[in-house]
Amino acid sequence: MSDITFLYVTAPNGEIAARMARALVQEKLVACANILAEMRSVYQWEGNVEIAAETPIIFKTTADAATAARDRIVALHPHEVPCVVALPIEKHGSNAGFLDWINDNVQP
Repeated sequence: MSDITFLYVTAPNGEIAARMARALVQEKLVACANILAEMRSVYQWEGNVEIAAETPIIFKTTADAATAARDRIVALHPHEVPCVVALPIEKHGSNAGFLDWINDNVQP
């Protein structure tokens, strides 16, 4: 069984988030994607403070497939420098059956 990794990603809108989520699930790079409600982000970009709407996504995958999933997200994402952050999941305290389900539904 591979370790589990969640990828936290932000997309410019829900349509792009859904398109990326569908592609990664269909390609079995992730078992699941949670598209969250739109949020506002405040950040520095090219010397300016920007405020923009973004849609966060949590992709659930294995550590073995995380790099391939990240590369696919970057390829599909319209931003020059998309937010893609890997978060390792602790087995202790997690639902082992859910972690098994992720492993069963990802093919690196």
